[in-house]
Amino acid sequence: MKIAVIYWTQTGNTGAMASAVAEGAREAGAELDLLTVSETSACAAAGYDRLALGCPAMGAEVLEEGEFEPFFTELEPRLSGKTVALFGSYGWGDGEWMRQWQDRTLSAGASIVGGEGLIANETPDEDALAACRELGRKLAAG
Repeated sequence: MKIAVIYWTQTGNTGAMASAVAEGAREAGAELDLLTVSETSACAAAGYDRLALGCPAMGAEVLEEGEFEPFFTELEPRLSGKTVALFGSYGWGDGEWMRQWQDRTLSAGASIVGGEGLIANETPDEDALAACRELGRKLAAG
């Protein structure tokens, strides 16, 4: 099974979460690629068995609009039947961006690991990073 952890980060918070998700998946024995969204394409991402996607809340609680939103919009119709983990950091709001992202992912026919996305307020603390590693293990386990 081949897994990709694909993320966008501005301040490094979601990047730290991505590294922890990758660490957990590798601990569980997964073959994994850790990529920023600019290092891949929706077509390439669709070729993986499972995906972990990370993006922080931006603006009025939306996905980052320059790179990540266009990538995800192109990936969406290719998610049917996939197992996906969602994660990201936020600095304001109540997680609306993640709820909308979850709805889009489920509507595309994917299943979400743990039933919902994982969010961390600002810089992820050790508890949040532990949750990210656990998310990676769950993704690898199925």
